Amino acid sequence: MTKDLNQDRGIYSALDIAHWFLNYNYQLREFEDEDTDNISNLKLQKLLYYAQGCYLALRDRALFNDKILAWKHGPVVEGVYYIFRKFGADGISEFDKNIEIDKDTEDILIEVYNVFGKYSAWGLREMTHNETPWKSTKQSEEISQESIKEYFEENYVS
Repeated sequence: MTKDLNQDRGIYSALDIAHWFLNYNYQLREFEDEDTDNISNLKLQKLLYYAQGCYLALRDRALFNDKILAWKHGPVVEGVYYIFRKFGADGISEFDKNIEIDKDTEDILIEVYNVFGKYSAWGLREMTHNETPWKSTKQSEEISQESIKEYFEENYVS
């Protein structure tokens, strides 16, 4: 019997995780690598998807409870998308810099950033378009947490 992951409450909101990624990227740019670009909304959406997938596979629970939808350009957390859409394809420059994440979660997010953050927004889009969770979900419908978890267990998390 499979566990209904959609009934588990995520420990953060997707917006919290989005702000964490934006802040982490900002810190890298300011203190380590001034050539680091701001994260665009498209790239942020894909980082949220990869963070959720890795967390589901590693911890057997959702990182956040927000739905991830199968949009034309890949997985999207709709509420987060609309908050940052004013930036268009440009890097997001306004975000909450006071996000607190527990150490275990932060370690996972850093790994997600290190593995997937090196790709361009369009590169991440193309990656998600070749992955089963997005490919097997009708456009505008929710990508199930179970399908994300299974895919990440088989393909990313060992």
